[in-house]
Amino acid sequence: MVDIFLMLYAVSAVRLMRIEFGGAFADLLNEKGKGSGDNEMGYVERTLGFRTRDLDDRDLRLVTDIVGGTIRWRRYLDHLIGSLCHDESMFRSMEPLLLQILRIGFYEIVKLNMPPYAVVDENVKLAKVALRPGAGNMVNGILRKLVLVKENNSLPLPKLEGDSRAQARALATLYSHPVWMVRRWTKYLGQEEAIQLMMWNNSDPSFSLRANAAKGITRDDLVMQLNSLKVPHEVSLHLDDFVRVKIGLQNVIRAGLLKEGLCSVQDESAGLAVSVVDPQPGEDIIDCCAAPGGKTLYMASRLRGKGKVHAIDINKGRLRILKETAKLQKVDGVVDTIHADLRTFAENSPMKSGKVLLDAPCSGLGVLSKRSDLRWNRRLEDMEQLKNLQDELLDAASTLVSSGGVLIYSTCSIDPEENKDRVEAFLVRHPEFRIDPVNRYVPSDFVTKQGFYFSDPVKHSLDGAFAARLVRTL
Repeated sequence: MVDIFLMLYAVSAVRLMRIEFGGAFADLLNEKGKGSGDNEMGYVERTLGFRTRDLDDRDLRLVTDIVGGTIRWRRYLDHLIGSLCHDESMFRSMEPLLLQILRIGFYEIVKLNMPPYAVVDENVKLAKVALRPGAGNMVNGILRKLVLVKENNSLPLPKLEGDSRAQARALATLYSHPVWMVRRWTKYLGQEEAIQLMMWNNSDPSFSLRANAAKGITRDDLVMQLNSLKVPHEVSLHLDDFVRVKIGLQNVIRAGLLKEGLCSVQDESAGLAVSVVDPQPGEDIIDCCAAPGGKTLYMASRLRGKGKVHAIDINKGRLRILKETAKLQKVDGVVDTIHADLRTFAENSPMKSGKVLLDAPCSGLGVLSKRSDLRWNRRLEDMEQLKNLQDELLDAASTLVSSGGVLIYSTCSIDPEENKDRVEAFLVRHPEFRIDPVNRYVPSDFVTKQGFYFSDPVKHSLDGAFAARLVRTL
């Protein structure tokens, strides 16, 4: 029989390979989130002769923790691995699977404080079985060196000294983020707040569940279900339909609560952005970049069966999923899907509405605690492209707003250049709009001086999010 820890490490290593090289999301909410894609299943079976589905929920949780943590701490781990190799070229030329095995071992020893020699033994076995005996010997040598320097409290980490560039590089290694993000956050937040933000991004994420009122499910009903499943939870302090869950999400998924449409996984920060829209029964709302549809479905639920949400999106596949989920959640009667590029649609459509939501494509810098892979997939150049796209989409969305109507611009970013700067630039181009302060719609703690909604991950312990209400005066 194969050692259970060897199984766990094998599954973790292969999933890390898929995420880094196969473009897979490190999305731990996926119902198929046992990570058992054909490539992963096939590879693990070919090399070790077992399948991931043989792992129980507790084992899969550990895989999830190892994978998420190893991705978050990748830069930090790579620095240590590189420092403990014979020379840098050895690290640079290391084959990908061997590097993943070392990352797992380093993460468990340094960050999880697991029994070091047990970790060494299992990862050496994995390297020998999955690669070759020589790879096992290399893993053994490097991991034992790590154990020694950790026991001597002499991990080779950079010191926070020198000019701002040197300090940014050190912080990027110590807190495992890209250097450009560290420099950006230090510029906008100051060093201390930037460090707190990175610590938040590196912490285990909590999730929120929204009770689906459209199916007659109240938050009390959802709480009863969670109690029966023995899932620890807290009710939201800000929204009546939401419950916060730190652990036990797999139990919720396994019990079928999501599949039956009784609740959805949705962060309270996104729920508060919908509160800024303030959907009321009987209203017609245009949702400009709707898929995957979390906000669309919540708005539809708040219409209580009266009115319409016109969900526009350029991605046909994601729009189809939105349509199926709307049916599942019993809001398909008020959701109308439109496959189109908003910019073309706005030019050619006579459609107008008193409420238009533009939940714009953005960097996602507010959701890095949940999307552990995203920090490594974003580049500084992306920010410029996104800003241009956001401006184009704002201009297009504005043409759909009727006189006296409101345009709501929202993102899941904490970056001022994607948020308030985009709104300010829009108002210069469109003097027919003015800011409508959001203080009537969300708690005052979330309202900025300019009257925008802003969820701060460190301050509010939620995902970072932004929303502005812009009223058309002409």
